[in-house]
Amino acid sequence: MTALRPMQTETYATYLETAILGYASENVEAGRWPELGAFERSRDEFHALLPAGIATPDNHLFEILDSEGGQVVGYVWYTLRRNHGACLAFIYDLEIMEAHRRKGHARRALLLLEQHAVELGATTVGLNVFATNHGAQELYRKLGFATTNFNMSKPLPSK
Repeated sequence: MTALRPMQTETYATYLETAILGYASENVEAGRWPELGAFERSRDEFHALLPAGIATPDNHLFEILDSEGGQVVGYVWYTLRRNHGACLAFIYDLEIMEAHRRKGHARRALLLLEQHAVELGATTVGLNVFATNHGAQELYRKLGFATTNFNMSKPLPSK
């Protein structure tokens, strides 16, 4: 089984460092960012989105636990966005530690996140997924997520 626990203060620094590095790497791999400066750009985005860390209003950061042993197996972070009377939950990050992948933790964590978001008034949940992350795309489709738009890019030749 899987459970969510609000992220502990002592966990946040480690999570943040790992998440910043992972996001930078994914953006480089996807061709969105050049490698030079990617870590700094990722760090700046995280700090802009979470200026007060885990105390940033409308942001919910959780440790994903294996409820059988209580071991942390990953992390999930989402925010609530309120626009024109609607409340959208938007998932910024979902990470299952490599040793705990393919055991259903991501699926169960997302279902728990949905319940939490509904309790807070959300009527939809959204996310972005990198085009290179086929496993995540498949999981999201199985959970009922549908593609709403595509972002495309094309590198141009240098002068």
